[in-house]
Amino acid sequence: MMSFGDMQKTINNPVIPYIRTILGGLQPLELVVVRGYVPEDSDRFQVDFQCGNSAKPRADVAFHFNPRFKKSGCIVCNTLEHERWGSEEIVYVMPFEKGKSFEIVFMVLLDKFQVAVNGKHLLIYKHRINLEKINTLGIYGKVEVQMIDFISNNSFQGSQPSLLGATKEKDKVPRESQFVVPYVAPLNSAVAPGQTIVIKGEVNENANSFSINLKPSDTSDIALHLNPRIKANVFVRNSYLHDSWGEEERNINHFPFCPGMYFELIIFCDALHYKVAVNGVHTLEYKHRFKQLGKINTLEICGDIRLLDVRYW
Repeated sequence: MMSFGDMQKTINNPVIPYIRTILGGLQPLELVVVRGYVPEDSDRFQVDFQCGNSAKPRADVAFHFNPRFKKSGCIVCNTLEHERWGSEEIVYVMPFEKGKSFEIVFMVLLDKFQVAVNGKHLLIYKHRINLEKINTLGIYGKVEVQMIDFISNNSFQGSQPSLLGATKEKDKVPRESQFVVPYVAPLNSAVAPGQTIVIKGEVNENANSFSINLKPSDTSDIALHLNPRIKANVFVRNSYLHDSWGEEERNINHFPFCPGMYFELIIFCDALHYKVAVNGVHTLEYKHRFKQLGKINTLEICGDIRLLDVRYW
């Protein structure tokens, strides 16, 4: 059966202002992707997730996302209910540039929107209006839009590893009683080139750090130690071999985690490296120090996260 998400996938080159019903409403884990261009004379634009399209009285706006370019620039977020704005949430970061293209990814979650711009996490906006009331998307202001894409979670299955998408039903790590942290589980088969591990979770609001370890079960060695340190904005990688830690690797283009955010972390093993992506963006490579990949058969996850899903194939 064709779903609403399958019926409405992509809108190309919409006229601005754009106001259109979201067929079937928004679903948790759905993505709304907006690709466009900021004109040189733009002072502001906005993307509104609305509860209808009434002009008088004005429809409620569940999530108002409003880049403003005056002075150093900022992003203003807010909610309009009964024609009254609530308290503004302002982010004094400006990822948009006049005269340049952009990509905004709005991830829809049960309790919040999570927004990334040009592949980098930008902000979290907690719902003030119930998600099921949102049925309209509006885009206004001085902006050019080339594409709007509605991507449901199901649309990702079978695609290349990307945001919410690199999961298949086969070869799951055996389910524990719903992924309690600390989490320790055997892999269905030892690690080998071409295999993928997907870890979905949510960073705790007061998180300090968490760790993901790949290791053999018969020694204390850790082949791959991934350790995002939230408060320090540092992503440490290392190996624990022959009863001692090696040299830490810390270099990274941008730190991909923040308190309260949902994430999907993908570990792909090739012949020389582990390749790690977070929320669809390639984040790092880590050269194999533990060479006997066939002995790596255990996954450990601990620290300040809520673990939602683990899969391996």
